[in-house]
Amino acid sequence: MSVPPVVNLNAKFGLFHEHWSPKVVAALNGQQVKLAKISGEFQWHWHEHEDELFFVVRGTLRLKFRDGEAVLNEGELLVVPRGVEHLPVAETEETWIMMFEPASTLNTGNVTSERTVAQLERL
Repeated sequence: MSVPPVVNLNAKFGLFHEHWSPKVVAALNGQQVKLAKISGEFQWHWHEHEDELFFVVRGTLRLKFRDGEAVLNEGELLVVPRGVEHLPVAETEETWIMMFEPASTLNTGNVTSERTVAQLERL
């Protein structure tokens, strides 16, 4: 067996600048590890079959729900259960997030819009 590659998150975040366009940096057991830079508000959406893990690497993320909200600071994570409508909002000028979710997960969930990324780039 060869030694698996080490993924340096700061180096990977340095490879792209666009917001709300997730990049795949690793895969395991049908799941993908995705990085995204976000700014401002995304859109309300939900995922019918997939839970979604958000981990804040840099900045602050506010996840709004129809019945409340959660604020995640650097080093914190939250799992949004499948079927729960949510609205991600970057509270800082630019927030860096890492997500774990099934490879089949569409970034806009049940909504198709100009922010939908059907083919994710692998870094």
